[in-house]
Amino acid sequence: MLTLKEDRMKLNKRRLCAILACFSTSLGLAKDKAEVRDVTGCLAKGDNAKEFVLKGNDGSTWEVRGSKVALADHVGHTVTATGVVSSPTMHDMKEDAKDAAKDSGMTKSNDEKGHLTVTQVKMVSDSCQ
Repeated sequence: MLTLKEDRMKLNKRRLCAILACFSTSLGLAKDKAEVRDVTGCLAKGDNAKEFVLKGNDGSTWEVRGSKVALADHVGHTVTATGVVSSPTMHDMKEDAKDAAKDSGMTKSNDEKGHLTVTQVKMVSDSCQ
């Protein structure tokens, strides 16, 4: 037969396991943001010769670079750029904080902003609309 102290310890262990299980499940259900993205929008010149800005059709803004892709040839075009998000973990945390601020009414917009190293670009249109 268990003593009162042992009984409480077992109950506390069960509670802890239940809390950890709930926490682990909620983490698994969080929205997953990919490290590799496809962004479609208007490509513009950036601050220097190797930087460009991609204004996504979804309201996002990306500072883009691509040493293996001829981005300069597509300035003023609507393109779909495939690339790798710089510092994806920090980017995701920043975007989650912006989503929370929007959800709580602190901001009106939660348009995504980030840095993307482009690995592939496809022209959608020869103009930006």
